[in-house]
Amino acid sequence: MRVRPISPELLVEEVADRVAALEGKPWLRMAVDGAAAALPEDLADALVDPLRLRGRPVVRVRARDFLRPASVRLEHGREDAHAFYEDWLDEGGLRREVLDPLDADGGTGRVLPSLWDAAADRATRASYLAVPEGGVLILDGTLLLGRWLPFELTVHLSLSAGALARRTAPDQRWTLPAFERYEAEAAPADEADVVVRVDDPRHPALVDRDG
Repeated sequence: MRVRPISPELLVEEVADRVAALEGKPWLRMAVDGAAAALPEDLADALVDPLRLRGRPVVRVRARDFLRPASVRLEHGREDAHAFYEDWLDEGGLRREVLDPLDADGGTGRVLPSLWDAAADRATRASYLAVPEGGVLILDGTLLLGRWLPFELTVHLSLSAGALARRTAPDQRWTLPAFERYEAEAAPADEADVVVRVDDPRHPALVDRDG
């Protein structure tokens, strides 16, 4: 295994090149996974324009828009790390409305970009979008791997336990046991196609497991 330092700008270009080179399916589903402290949303957003410049239409979806209602998420309290790990994400809704419609076998190409407004605790009433053939879905979120969700490419932004603890906001530190469990059970750095170490977000490092 080789760890290669890389600038944030070059990281975006290399990931975009890898995505653009993937062929053989009507659509491509990719995930950018990482704790909130790793800023997966920022990398996902940064990939949009480079992919469009490479001729790939892009649809951005955020896992935070596919959380379960508060009555389910918070059944065991607002700071239950095990519920955060197991119960917050509406996997069924995400599959039904986003991932399965982009399946190569029988997918419709019509996706719902958001399902649930967690802050207001109500449906978003979003409209369906048609993803052109050759289009790329970029989903960002946390604790996404190890759930058997169908992606053609996955990127995991990895933080050491110490960096995660330092960079997690004080009011979110109750989630740290969920990430300990994630590392133990899902092994996201082994599961992902692309792994980036981001202990210092200004100086990421790309993990080359073939090096």
